[in-house]
Amino acid sequence: MATLIDTPNGGPKREASRPRHPEKQARADSPILRKPDWIRVKAPVSKGYAETRAIVRSRGLHTVCEEAACPNIGECWDKKHATMMIMGDTCTRACAFCNVKTGLPGPLDASEPEHVAEAVAEMGLKHVVITSVDRDDLADGGAEHFAKVVRAIRAGSPETTIEILTPDFLRKDGAAEIVIDSKPDVFNHNLETAPRLYLTIRPGARYFHSLRLLEKVKERDPQMFTKSGIMVGLGEGREEVMQVMDDMRSAGIDFITIGQYLQPTRKHAPVDRFVHPDEFKSYETMARAKGFLMVSASPLTRSSHHAGEDFAKLKAARERLAKTAG
Repeated sequence: MATLIDTPNGGPKREASRPRHPEKQARADSPILRKPDWIRVKAPVSKGYAETRAIVRSRGLHTVCEEAACPNIGECWDKKHATMMIMGDTCTRACAFCNVKTGLPGPLDASEPEHVAEAVAEMGLKHVVITSVDRDDLADGGAEHFAKVVRAIRAGSPETTIEILTPDFLRKDGAAEIVIDSKPDVFNHNLETAPRLYLTIRPGARYFHSLRLLEKVKERDPQMFTKSGIMVGLGEGREEVMQVMDDMRSAGIDFITIGQYLQPTRKHAPVDRFVHPDEFKSYETMARAKGFLMVSASPLTRSSHHAGEDFAKLKAARERLAKTAG
């Protein structure tokens, strides 16, 4: 099972020449733990799933739903919810948890913003999530391309609300400002895990840089919603999760997502433990007590899961808070 997931299109025979994760091939295999009943999902076979897949294919688009092997793809695509992944399918980073392909990406596709906008209009999306691979090879980390996609969607589907899930734009001065000024409705960037685990889980990133990115969004546009997420089950302690929550609140983050880490292949970081749903409920209670406007915490929570419904709840929560303050 692990070998097939870690193989590029073309099957296991081509693995030796084109491994999906070349930087992980020398690592010792880690056992993949049997999943508990509470995180098992059905294989995607619905008509809605097939229709969404056809639209994505016809526009030559990539989705993080497929590239990151998201367990919710069947449910989301059945509802015609898909998270578009721009700037190609190859990432310049090599995070230990991620199943997106690693390598040297190709040049940007100048027609991609228009193709994304056309797909959004064709699917009739009320809310769309746009994410990307990390593009450390680009001078601005792909910031202007992100902005072009946001503007193209605004032009083609003015009633659609837009959520972006961005890279950290590490060492790319001015990049964050370009994306913020394109005026998405939600700016999401995931912290992913506790700072203690960054060197092994997210070695190409810096915890406090990511935190500062989200803080900068609020400084530049106080009305823009900010969102961030973490995975649990990587070896973090409960106190560390609470500290990340506090750090997020200090940066003014409105919405936190907490989900179970699932190991894509034997070459990826192993699952330390499967967190019980009751513990997720406890995390949700703590996060709400700390002042987050919106919290999504469950084993299958992912950044883009139920994003449209959650955005409506997020707006309603801000309105209630404003009325209470008034």
